[in-house]
Amino acid sequence: MRTMLHSKIHRAHVTGVCLDYEGSVAIDTTLLKAADILPHEMVHVLNLNNGQRFTTYAIEGDPGQVELRGAAARLAQKGDMVILLTYHYVTEEEARGHEPHIVYVDEQNRAKKSIRDLLSLEVEG
Repeated sequence: MRTMLHSKIHRAHVTGVCLDYEGSVAIDTTLLKAADILPHEMVHVLNLNNGQRFTTYAIEGDPGQVELRGAAARLAQKGDMVILLTYHYVTEEEARGHEPHIVYVDEQNRAKKSIRDLLSLEVEG
């Protein structure tokens, strides 16, 4: 078995932090679906502003929302840019053809084209 990148939301902006919460990252539901991230799934958060790397779990958020809650709220500030990652285990054979779900977002955390969309355009074109 190999651990492979399953999904990535690239360069999202933190819309808020809330210390008084059990702990999680609220992510726009549309982004969760585009990246194939399930509620309560482990998410790795990489903060591009301060270099912090930590894990928490995803919950469904409002449109455009990427809000860190609980202890994770101490590791970012509103406006910080983050990368959200999930991983999964695949067999050696599956790993050879594996393509992760990568979603690029704009400044308001709206999904732009995903890598899968871009690849399908190349195939169709």
